[in-house]
Amino acid sequence: MEKHSHYHSPEEKQRKIGRINRIIGQLEHIKRMIEDDADCSDVLVQLSAGRSAIAGLGKQIISEHMDHCISHAIEDGDTQSIHDFQDAIQKFYQK
Repeated sequence: MEKHSHYHSPEEKQRKIGRINRIIGQLEHIKRMIEDDADCSDVLVQLSAGRSAIAGLGKQIISEHMDHCISHAIEDGDTQSIHDFQDAIQKFYQK
């Protein structure tokens, strides 16, 4: 069975890229904090914020993938894509 096609609107892509750019900015700030010997507690707080931002982006991607790609995979009988997505979710939530 052939995998279903993947399409994301330019607007969706831009929103995700914007979030990634903000996350990169957070990480650069954390790097500067470490370089400047900032208080470790403050660094940990910023790391927590970065981790939350990444998790939020992941949740957005999961939600959009379920709404669009997985619904199409179900319609097309593409069970492999469904299994692949389940595996990806497991890896995303592993600690």
